[in-house]
Amino acid sequence: MTNDMMTLRTLLEKSSDADLLREMIGFTAQRLMALEVEGLTGAAPGERSPDRINQRNGYRDRVWETRAGTVELHIPKLRKGSYFPAFLEPRRMAEKALTAVIQEAYVQGVSTRSVDDLVKAMGMSGISKSQVSRLCEEIDGKVKAFLERPIEGDWPYIWIDATYLKVRRGGRIVSVAAIIAVGVNSDGRREVLGMEIGTSEAEPIWTEFLRQLTRRGLRGVKLVVSDAHEGIKAAVTKVLCATWQRCRVHFMRNALAHAGKSGRRVVSAFIATAFAQETAQAASIQWRAVADQIRPKVPKLATIMDQAEPDVLAYMSFPKEHRTKLHSTNPIERLNGEIKRRTDVVGIFPNEEAISRLVGALLLEQNDEWAVQRRKYMTLETIAHMSDDLIVRLPAVAA
Repeated sequence: MTNDMMTLRTLLEKSSDADLLREMIGFTAQRLMALEVEGLTGAAPGERSPDRINQRNGYRDRVWETRAGTVELHIPKLRKGSYFPAFLEPRRMAEKALTAVIQEAYVQGVSTRSVDDLVKAMGMSGISKSQVSRLCEEIDGKVKAFLERPIEGDWPYIWIDATYLKVRRGGRIVSVAAIIAVGVNSDGRREVLGMEIGTSEAEPIWTEFLRQLTRRGLRGVKLVVSDAHEGIKAAVTKVLCATWQRCRVHFMRNALAHAGKSGRRVVSAFIATAFAQETAQAASIQWRAVADQIRPKVPKLATIMDQAEPDVLAYMSFPKEHRTKLHSTNPIERLNGEIKRRTDVVGIFPNEEAISRLVGALLLEQNDEWAVQRRKYMTLETIAHMSDDLIVRLPAVAA
């Protein structure tokens, strides 16, 4: 406590009136974080204590925007798990990006009536182009750095998908695809790997997107999960040389459309028996038995099952502990749902840069939230052996 009082007194004596409030906010924030981490570790910095349950592991820098100005924080890191201060606002960046896009649409005179109403409700009637430009530049720099960062380590599993958004281009309103990739690394951590705006989901666009990821360092991919798009399948084979998993949920939806209303429940239950098998071989045998059983009554559905078998059951060749997260695109569908919820507010984007700004900010914040979660997406014990790196695959040696 005495040291804290001396530090505070030093601030009061050395800081100018303009900087005093900002310095005091920074001092208070650092002290709050120190107390929170002390509670998580069970001991003060450098203290030897039998109650210690964790250890500090350096700091990571983060800029905190406050009403008093920009405060530079040094957020403590832990050896086990992660720490994120409760007083920070995880979604602040996305809200600023949404505000920037709305402002840009309003200034350019291309906003819809709903956006006009939002602008007025937010008290932004006196917006200038220079204000919008400054806000956009601030966000664009952070989003660009995030989307172009090096990808390090092995990434055994990735999910890729696209969601369509409307944008003005050359006086017309067109749909473009926001292409997104999410991966799990050999530590079991989940991250957003990249995002690109494409005119469609044609094979050349998917191929270039995956090549961009590999140029940034993507490697060690064993399985790619997506919907049944031929462009994705071809690009995965060409660029990553990985196994392709067709989303099981999408397949069932397409397959049951051929079963008729009265037969959907029965057919769904039959196919599900293949998914309930313990091994890839058993699943394949059961899959063929089901297809043969329904062939006399629904031959088209049986043919579809014959063709889809290796792609729908690809995940069965991977560890049992991972299968519930590998058989479908659900992990990335939830992220797409959040993107849709936020982008629906805008409706029609003024340009593609505005899409990258808002969607990129959302992805950045989602990535930050995943980074500070204590529980890993997949446990290290079950995923470490999936890495191509021999050091990662080596078992721990008891002391």
